[in-house]
Amino acid sequence: MEVFLIKALQMILALSLLVVLHEGGHFFFSKLFGVRVEKFYCFFDPWFHIISTKDRWVRKLFNRPIPEKNEKGEEPYSGTEYGLGWIPLGGYVKIAGMIDESMDTEQMAQPEQPWEFRAKPAWQRLLIMVGGVLVNFVLALFIYSMVLYTWGDSYVPVQSYTQGMSFNERAQEIGFKNGDILLATEKGEITARKTGDVFRTIADAKTVTVKRDGKDVTIDMPEELSLLDMINEVPQFMEMQIPNVVDSVVAGMPGAEAGLKAGDKIVAFNGHAIGNYNEFMNEIARINDQTLEATAEDSLKLRHATMVVERASECDTLQLVMTPEFKIGFTAKLPEYETVKLEYGFFEAFPAGIAYGWNVLSGYVSDMKYVFTKKGAKSVGGFATIGSIFPASWDWHAFWNMTALLSIILAFMNILPIPALDGGHVLFLLWEVITRRKPNDKFMEYAQMFGMGILFLLMIWANLNDVIRFLF
Repeated sequence: MEVFLIKALQMILALSLLVVLHEGGHFFFSKLFGVRVEKFYCFFDPWFHIISTKDRWVRKLFNRPIPEKNEKGEEPYSGTEYGLGWIPLGGYVKIAGMIDESMDTEQMAQPEQPWEFRAKPAWQRLLIMVGGVLVNFVLALFIYSMVLYTWGDSYVPVQSYTQGMSFNERAQEIGFKNGDILLATEKGEITARKTGDVFRTIADAKTVTVKRDGKDVTIDMPEELSLLDMINEVPQFMEMQIPNVVDSVVAGMPGAEAGLKAGDKIVAFNGHAIGNYNEFMNEIARINDQTLEATAEDSLKLRHATMVVERASECDTLQLVMTPEFKIGFTAKLPEYETVKLEYGFFEAFPAGIAYGWNVLSGYVSDMKYVFTKKGAKSVGGFATIGSIFPASWDWHAFWNMTALLSIILAFMNILPIPALDGGHVLFLLWEVITRRKPNDKFMEYAQMFGMGILFLLMIWANLNDVIRFLF
């Protein structure tokens, strides 16, 4: 429960910050061009809200006059109403004189007023609509810059993995072998620092050059290789190879009781030869899969294991009974690779942050093609998926990195030319600029409803995927 709360709080804080600033972009340009903003809400407020600057008790607290209502029970405009809704899934600004999620068709039926959105030139309306996306994108670059300035950047180049990589069966069919050290593709040296970027580089490559037994070997890559498959395969397409040497043993666990010791080299497990720790974990995963259809008695039998270890040039056979979670109770000795540590001064951090953010955006845009595949559609996640990317303990470094990533995603998704999103409004405004014909209000109303329907369906689909993954 504690981990859930920490992740949830980080997600809500990040989304709240991003939504307020996104809507602040629309608000800024609206005020700049003299457009009336009637509401500015963090979170949605259907039926009721938590707090608003127009609440009577708030007005009394700050000694603000309470205006008289008209015959319809409405108050005259007295400035923007700022408030906090109760559904923490976003936020909005209600801009006078435009068709938006408020669907205020009654206002649109009234004569056009000079302070309304619809009364302004197309170029001003265009800036108002792209204001949120612009703020989110600039914010992401600023956060990345400050993260680099504060914490710097550290990584291990893939060429420094002297133990090489461990490849799954599919990768080996393509031509890779365990222990291969990734060097380059036909586009040049592999410079990607993050695991996802390395996978993306390999997926997009026509040829990959590796170092094998001291020689450079070039591997032809198949055209149908999918990044999504590479990441989701179990075991994954490739992983950093970890030696099959025991680093430490947990007292009281099956390994310690069977006589496993630090420094032991695992050479076989249940009759299967073990060349590295990755292969050992694959065997554990295979046994775990067998238990899904096994009876309780058979599951207990599967927990009985035989491990052959090499110790002082001699082999010893250990008999052990794994825990119900198939734990043995030891850690493997991780390779010690030299880490590249980059530090940035204040002014140096900005070009580095911009380059970093641009790389993140390029990767995200490149991966969008997988959303339209069957597997990609199933991988789309909702709020549970978003929450899961945050760390289990509060880590400001990770928090700001995740917030910057979400800011880029929010900017990109909002600029898509879908009615009800900022990009949909931009599309219609560009049409107006080119043709000098403004779409009529009825068309905009139907387009807004259509777009909102699409967005609701996508939200339901994404969160349904989260529920299915949790249950199955």
